[in-house]
Amino acid sequence: MDLRGKPSSYSGQNKYTDEMNKYSPSKRSSTPLSRRDLLKLATTSAAGASGVWWPGASWAQARISANPFTLGVASGSPTPDGVVLWTRLLPSGLFAALGVESASVRWEVAHDDKFQRMVKQGTSQATAQLAHSVHVEVTGLEPDRWYFYRFHAGDFTSQTGRTRTLPAPGAKVDKLRLAYASCQHWEHGYYSAYRHLAQEQLDLVLFLGDYIYEYPGTPNALRTASGNWVQSLSDYRQRYALHKSDADLQAAHSACPWLFTWDDHEVQNDYAGETVGFSRAAEPSTDFPKRRAAAYQAWYEHMPVRASVLTKALAGLVDRAAQPAEVRVYQSVRWGQLANLMLLDPRQYKDPAVCNQADRPGSAVIDPKACAPLNDPARSMLGKAQENWLAQQLSDKGTAWQVLGQATLIGPFAASNRISNDGWDGYPAARERLLASLANSSASNVVLGGDVHANWVGHVKADYSKPRSKVLASEFCGTSITSRPTPATREVMDARLAKNPHYVFAENEKRGYGVCELTPAGLKTTLRVVDDVTKSDSGISTLASFAVQIGKPAVERI
Repeated sequence: MDLRGKPSSYSGQNKYTDEMNKYSPSKRSSTPLSRRDLLKLATTSAAGASGVWWPGASWAQARISANPFTLGVASGSPTPDGVVLWTRLLPSGLFAALGVESASVRWEVAHDDKFQRMVKQGTSQATAQLAHSVHVEVTGLEPDRWYFYRFHAGDFTSQTGRTRTLPAPGAKVDKLRLAYASCQHWEHGYYSAYRHLAQEQLDLVLFLGDYIYEYPGTPNALRTASGNWVQSLSDYRQRYALHKSDADLQAAHSACPWLFTWDDHEVQNDYAGETVGFSRAAEPSTDFPKRRAAAYQAWYEHMPVRASVLTKALAGLVDRAAQPAEVRVYQSVRWGQLANLMLLDPRQYKDPAVCNQADRPGSAVIDPKACAPLNDPARSMLGKAQENWLAQQLSDKGTAWQVLGQATLIGPFAASNRISNDGWDGYPAARERLLASLANSSASNVVLGGDVHANWVGHVKADYSKPRSKVLASEFCGTSITSRPTPATREVMDARLAKNPHYVFAENEKRGYGVCELTPAGLKTTLRVVDDVTKSDSGISTLASFAVQIGKPAVERI
């Protein structure tokens, strides 16, 4: 039966609409919502996301007179029986808004792109408090299946997206094809890489950090980022809207589901936990905890992630004694018996960098021999809880591959006997604990990273001081989508490779992404790079390809 045919008295309507009306801006004073009320609103919205459309719903409705789907659609957080569908209503340009009223958004999931074989449909409320974003947590789907989805608001229909569910946990699976990407600075180039990524016939995309950049005024910018320093909730929302207005990025999001972690620029350059970072001397000072909270909320509003990501953080802010105020980003996704995919959070629980000159915040390049605090075993990149979670994940059996997605290089990256204290080099004891967890894995391990704006390929070693030490994992650290690298000639890159022999390949001039194809027999990783990031219609080519056999983590170029 067509769910849209349900009468307005359908069971559950009154309770849901009454709760929504309670928090509708038209039903309350102009005083901003408290964290407790916002928590209730987010929880209520999540609970109603899979409901049906009630034509007679009584909540105040925004008037939609122009296409509100200017930021496209996306999906993510897949499970064997469901997925999160996302959009944000923003008509008439980047900085227009619907005002303070909510908007009712219908959604549809079908087996076909003509929506003739409907599977699920319902409604969700896009509220001003959450930037009129929509997070539909669809359930009741079949495992290991592709679906099509779209949204309706007013008289307008969104573009059609394609998504899929995970295989059942114990299912035998022949293949997983995924891409990894990071670092998409708007001012540094066009997102032509995403136009090509959308054609790769992928099952998943792993995004590994720096979805936006928070600072303005890049020298020789190819395209200008609107706004100035990104610090308030409004600022972050505008910067995300700018990025999501790009047609090539929209195409990549609509091609398949994405999984996400973040790095520093989603908040501020080189921040660590609750400690302020440092972008430039000209950056205005802020209330950093407030800024970080705004950044985390805006990230949630623009990603196809579950409402629990936000509600747990809000619950912790309301009652810190009951639970920490964390935005839970680290996660695992199991692809049948083939692979366990883990995404780490390298920022939220991170201890501050040490040995900066004059105690300046952020990061620095330091001499590790002159920095005694560097080796403090209590210091962590991930925090104790996430470290323990990761150790448990890596010790679990049942999959042929363990794939670890995180923001940067795992292996040492010494240059002229100096290191960056922001990456894993700046947390050697934490890295040793990570290596111990990898050593405890009975599967074949793959580590994916980003951040450094260059392609690095190599081996994760049990003991990097011994060239013949056991290889624990293959490592593929990707280049950026657009972000410029630190300038280095081919001779400099060759010298870095010679100094860090656990890596077998390095290239810093090209922008793009990586594609991994996993099977029960092995892994093939292809480095895809655009010809010219300064051209919106750039072509693409394969820079290099590598293979890893199951049970033999050595990387071979093919």
